[in-house]
Amino acid sequence: MNALLEVDRVTRRFSGLTAVNDVSFTIGESEILGLIGPNGAGKTTLVSLISGTLEPSVGGIRFQGQALTGVPAYRRARLGIGRTFQIMQPFPGLSVLDNVAVGALFGHGGASGNLASARDKARSALEFVGLGKFISQRAESLGGPGRKRLELAKALAMQPTLLLCDEVMAGLTPVEVDEVVALLRRVRDRGISVLVIEHVMKAIRELSDRLLVLHHGEKIADGKPDAVLSDTTVIEAYLGRRRS
Repeated sequence: MNALLEVDRVTRRFSGLTAVNDVSFTIGESEILGLIGPNGAGKTTLVSLISGTLEPSVGGIRFQGQALTGVPAYRRARLGIGRTFQIMQPFPGLSVLDNVAVGALFGHGGASGNLASARDKARSALEFVGLGKFISQRAESLGGPGRKRLELAKALAMQPTLLLCDEVMAGLTPVEVDEVVALLRRVRDRGISVLVIEHVMKAIRELSDRLLVLHHGEKIADGKPDAVLSDTTVIEAYLGRRRS
């Protein structure tokens, strides 16, 4: 499998705190990589380093063979890296459609600033995630599950090659979790690689081709889900404290 993303010995420090320490891994084409670990393990920091909202203190990241050092977040989005955010903040006063159109304008192929084209991409993304009938509503009127899908739609409208998902299943019912798992599989079926941060173990085991585990900012496991989730180091660091 060809490597779409290569993370090479990345470290991120905040003053005296090391949030991510010497982490290396790859993501292949059309692969789903689950990223798990206890709260505070450095998962969201790692996603921010990939998306460009943070820069590594040490180490490098390559996407489709291109070094990302110094490449700002908006340019990474146009290269094909999209992400969702754990804290959902729709643009107030805008419709569901125009919230997603903003994503389309800033994503891959959005540099032309063509609003009509962006809205077409937004409609397609909203239909894909199951929000097609809500396009005229104000985005802030959506409930929690709807906002999760809105985050996905905004990221998908950017037409990414790599989608970074930060806890898109948190707070959902078991039925809603199953729906999101099915949705992310359909994303992968479109040829999009997915990195997903999640605490719902049943979902992450079913969804992921591989699991990467962080603990205190360091990689402690990387492999097939069944092997990783039965590893004694992982159980002691994470699963022994919290099961979902």
